[in-house]
Amino acid sequence: MKQSTFMAWITRLPLLKRWALMHCFQEENVSEHCHQVAVIAHLLVVIKNTRFGGTLNPEKAATLALYHEVSETKLQDINSNTKYHNPEFTKAFKQLEDLAEKECLATLPEDLRAAMEPLIVQAEVDPEYKAIVKAADILQAYVKTKNELRFNNNEFEHVKQNLDRKLAELEASMPEVKCFIDIFLDSCTTTLDKLSEVKY
Repeated sequence: MKQSTFMAWITRLPLLKRWALMHCFQEENVSEHCHQVAVIAHLLVVIKNTRFGGTLNPEKAATLALYHEVSETKLQDINSNTKYHNPEFTKAFKQLEDLAEKECLATLPEDLRAAMEPLIVQAEVDPEYKAIVKAADILQAYVKTKNELRFNNNEFEHVKQNLDRKLAELEASMPEVKCFIDIFLDSCTTTLDKLSEVKY
């Protein structure tokens, strides 16, 4: 049986540094990012279903989040200011990401591709789930930003301004995002000693 290189690409995600153009107090790789986005996406759907009448599958949201940066195995992490610098840049980057996703998909045995395509190729992801993963992606970046600012890293001041605006838009259209922020966000930057003091 021919060996697939799919897992070989996936296991390279920890080698890919995020925020590569910025000074970081704590470095982060793409694999860590995807794991945290998956946890947040899962929680967002649980909140949506429990409190706001949603019917999405939290496990599916988490799985989609785990694969949402698979194109970076071939392209690496691209700074969002560069990616969205102008419409032509954005269109070109999106085309490259789509090509990279399809190349990753093609490394799988042919009989597995149909099941994996709607998880890997972002153009095939259900829009409701895509919105959840995008919200989780922004929330994860916000937690990262708050932690960097906590250690007086002013490189992230402009990042926080951009994310504040995005989160305000999400809160207005996705009540589960506001709920997540109210329940979880402040404690994400709490010290270990303070966490240990919390009684349930």
